[in-house]
Amino acid sequence: MSELSRPIWPAYPLSAFVAGLGHCYLGRWKRGAVWFVLYGLALAFLSARTLSGALDLSEPFVVTALQFESVSYTDVAVPLAVLLVCLLDVYLIGLTKRTAARTATPNDPYSNGS
Repeated sequence: MSELSRPIWPAYPLSAFVAGLGHCYLGRWKRGAVWFVLYGLALAFLSARTLSGALDLSEPFVVTALQFESVSYTDVAVPLAVLLVCLLDVYLIGLTKRTAARTATPNDPYSNGS
């Protein structure tokens, strides 16, 4: 499928599943990579609860991330906020593409003129 005929809606669940994946689906590879790295850093922050602790290699990431009893709402808020802003960004990109496609259609020389 060409980029113009590809539906936009799959980008939304892809971004909800993994931040940046919807951007890659829409052809925005660099932007998708930035969102993926930002979300990974947010998850590391959730694991360690501090940026300096996130870079410390003494404790494995998986072990600290799975300590659900010690996770509070404020700890989860950072990755959740990154994911929500990523979804908003995908929505705005899709909205821009739809608007551009609608405005380009009337100027099509092969249309029937109605």
